[in-house]
Amino acid sequence: MKILLASSNQGKLAEFRQLLAGFDLVPWPSDAPSLPETGAFFQDNALQKAEGAKAWWLEHGTEAVDGVLADDSGLCVDALWGGPGVLSARFAPDLSSYRDKNHRLLALLPEDADRTARFVCVLAFAPMPGRLHGEPFTVSGTVEGTLAFDHRGQGGFGYDPIFIPDGYDQTFGELPSDTKHTLSHRARACAALRARLGGSS
Repeated sequence: MKILLASSNQGKLAEFRQLLAGFDLVPWPSDAPSLPETGAFFQDNALQKAEGAKAWWLEHGTEAVDGVLADDSGLCVDALWGGPGVLSARFAPDLSSYRDKNHRLLALLPEDADRTARFVCVLAFAPMPGRLHGEPFTVSGTVEGTLAFDHRGQGGFGYDPIFIPDGYDQTFGELPSDTKHTLSHRARACAALRARLGGSS
């Protein structure tokens, strides 16, 4: 199955290539427009991006694909009332590096604050007309954990170096990628997607 991945995030593309091995993933072109994400919930944004990418590809696509996959994901911190949540990608827009963004996020938490948090991933899949039947749908994955006190590790991307999944004492930035890919929010959402698509590849 050939799937257009509606994301320009290179970290996500690398993860999806591992998590969806067996599927032929077509990356979102560098000259393609940014996709809308104005929803209040991860599901809203994922569907917006999938539908927007599908419409653009039907007019401008360079090859036939069976469907379009979009991801909306983020870090939800209990002490920040669930933030940054759907605004995770747009948190601290004045800072260019995630190391700096991570330091700022951690600085928002009082020393005695509850450090529980979770990563959430919602995937939206939109079948292409004439290729697959059915309506767009979403699947999701969540991983619970706590926030570290500092940015730790060089692996992963985004908020990975400050998130410690339950049952471990290392952040996603420190854990081997093979371990992360057995328990991350994106891994769980991809497993649900495979199940929904019937394991086709």
